[in-house]
Amino acid sequence: MAAKILMIQGTGSDVGKSLVVAGLCRIFTDLGLRVRPFKPQNMSNNAAVTPDGGEIGRAQALQARAARVPPSVHMNPVLLKPQSETGAQIIVQGRMRGSARARDYQALKAGLMDDVLASFAHLRAEADLVIAEGAGSASEVNLRANDIANMGFAQAVQAPVVLVGDIDRGGVVAQILGTKAAIDPADAALIRGFIVNRMRGDPALFADGMRFIAERSGWPALGLVPHFADAARLPAEDALALAAYGGRKDGAKVTVAVPMMPRISNFDDLDPLAQEDEVELVMVRPGAAIPVADLVILPGSKATIADLQFLRGQGWDIDIAAHVRRGGRLLGLCGGYQMLGTRIEDPDGIEGPPGAVPGLGLLDVATRLTGDKRLLAVRGCTVADGVPFSGYEMHVGVTEGPATARAALRLADGSPDGACSPDGRVTGCYVHGLFADDRQRAAWLARLGAAGGTIQYEAVVEETLDAFAAHLAAHLDMAALKAICL
Repeated sequence: MAAKILMIQGTGSDVGKSLVVAGLCRIFTDLGLRVRPFKPQNMSNNAAVTPDGGEIGRAQALQARAARVPPSVHMNPVLLKPQSETGAQIIVQGRMRGSARARDYQALKAGLMDDVLASFAHLRAEADLVIAEGAGSASEVNLRANDIANMGFAQAVQAPVVLVGDIDRGGVVAQILGTKAAIDPADAALIRGFIVNRMRGDPALFADGMRFIAERSGWPALGLVPHFADAARLPAEDALALAAYGGRKDGAKVTVAVPMMPRISNFDDLDPLAQEDEVELVMVRPGAAIPVADLVILPGSKATIADLQFLRGQGWDIDIAAHVRRGGRLLGLCGGYQMLGTRIEDPDGIEGPPGAVPGLGLLDVATRLTGDKRLLAVRGCTVADGVPFSGYEMHVGVTEGPATARAALRLADGSPDGACSPDGRVTGCYVHGLFADDRQRAAWLARLGAAGGTIQYEAVVEETLDAFAAHLAAHLDMAALKAICL
């Protein structure tokens, strides 16, 4: 018997669809069902490596974790990774298929529906319930032709849809009723109910609002979900979440500064640091100077040369040089590692227009970007002090030079990764997820003068998923949801 399906769509981006899907995955899994998350099309530079050798959106990896199953490329068959304001890299079933400008991509979508449906069929064959997530807004009627992300997919598989609106951003009545007014009646007929998310204050104050929406839309109210503050403890997918990082901390012993570049990727590398009591994480916004810090981190980038040029335009290269002269530590991760070298070459235009630029010159290495992408879960230890780690690599390019003789990491297969300056204070490597490993995070904090890690990060993620599932179940009409999808 084919698995059932439920699709969660939203009135807009960042209304909480991803987290609602994760919560439902945990709820239905704990009821004994085989659950699989699915997002036909995602746009994010925060990606995860899967055991089957590809990459998917970070949110789908978290949803898979909520469902207590390994992530698969089929959970997010189309991943768009923005490289500029108007163009993105296209990842299909975990592998790069090319790049396209936004306008050109609209013409390509129809050809991707077969991949979407094949991945959906793969998941459906191994599950009792597939919980799908839409992208952006259900009412993007300008993108409805050849749609694979929202109602186009829902119509193709006849998925019942639940619509999520966000009261915290204001105008939730108009969000939901506007969706009903904008979309085609045939699409509206697939919507079986609505959820209002992120309520702050007394829920009774919006009881009349829920009734009004239900009466005017004809869709049943399935729940008013209060704001869940601990969601900040879970890996975020959208770079908008970076605005919530950091802030002053009483008792912090270590300051970590991170320049916010436009094409930042895999920024969940920072999540565990943000949660440490002894760490004050400063996200340096454009127009601000990099403050005096114990550690400056240059994170990953989807367009390394473009972000390096942006960094120079902000004067952050001068701030970084001053930081190093003061004896501060500097860590480059993936694209940030490439920036630390003497030169970055992109002769084939892998990440933007073909060309080459000088790097920051803080490590004696040079990088040449190539079309081959390394996607691999890795483990090993630091060369200097033998501290174990586990993480993953996700990058294009080959980095070589004299500084690689002072490798930062030694992988389990014996191969070196990264490079260090002669004094060991400037480090670069290709491994993501170092700070999610409690052993590595504690070692870094100890080097910086803190007592060491105060949290068990993986346990925090699990506890938060359980807590959110309980929170969601307490505020949703679970009987009605079960009737819709089971």
